[in-house]
Amino acid sequence: MRIPESELILNADGSVYHLNLLPHQIAKHIITVGDPDRVDSITRHFEQIEHTVHKREFKTVTGIYAGKRLTVISTGIGTDNIDIVFNELDALVNIDLNTRQIKAELTSLCFYRIGTSGAIRADIEVDTTVISKYAIGLDGLMNYYRRDTSEAEQSIAQQAKSILEKDLPEVRPYGASASMALIEQYNTLGKLGITTTATGFYGPQGRSLRLQNNSYDFLDEIASISYNNTHATNLEMETAGIYGLASALGHQAISFNAILANRVKGEFSTQPTKTVESLILRFLELWSKC
Repeated sequence: MRIPESELILNADGSVYHLNLLPHQIAKHIITVGDPDRVDSITRHFEQIEHTVHKREFKTVTGIYAGKRLTVISTGIGTDNIDIVFNELDALVNIDLNTRQIKAELTSLCFYRIGTSGAIRADIEVDTTVISKYAIGLDGLMNYYRRDTSEAEQSIAQQAKSILEKDLPEVRPYGASASMALIEQYNTLGKLGITTTATGFYGPQGRSLRLQNNSYDFLDEIASISYNNTHATNLEMETAGIYGLASALGHQAISFNAILANRVKGEFSTQPTKTVESLILRFLELWSKC
């Protein structure tokens, strides 16, 4: 079936609409970051730069690290942007942009999110790393897509729903999982946990500045969620959408969270740049050997 122009929008040069990318400009291994400035923090370690494309909050650099091709792309904040980035990256490898037909042979990409996050358990120290084995989506993105869900995803979604019914009954949580193959390869980089993905930074993450929050014990209740001895550990704004879309589209994904805040203790890192840089270097070293 041919995909209409209104559904897959291309620029005049044939690149995908938001990312402004052409198929040859991305690698099969892709690091995602939120902040466009963090792209340079990673690619300055590259041996060679092949392509640099920047449109809106989406900055993409593809080059060579340790003799292997790697892409880094900034997504901006939130799963609304993740929806754009992952659908357009998938289109670059799995849709013929000339004929607008889905390719007979599909390509699976590997995604590595390197992001920042806040811990919701007292035993998770600031400046450490949490690897998201599972994710709870409070953002709603994957409720718009048909997909199969695992026992783990159903369990954590149901636990979240039971918690939210009291104060936030309109929220429809979903569960999502990392690639277990990538978890096995990279689990030495940090503590495994369940990451909660919120639809905003303040109220949706239990913060109150001038506006009163509808849920008084949101953090404690979310922290009670677990599956097979893996516990809810942290809050951020992209991982569940990344996992849900990657899995549904046939890609692999893993999310690394540099813990810059501990919400239980009210602490924030005194060295956030150093903490993120340490995670970047440790990941690149391990990735180069895989």
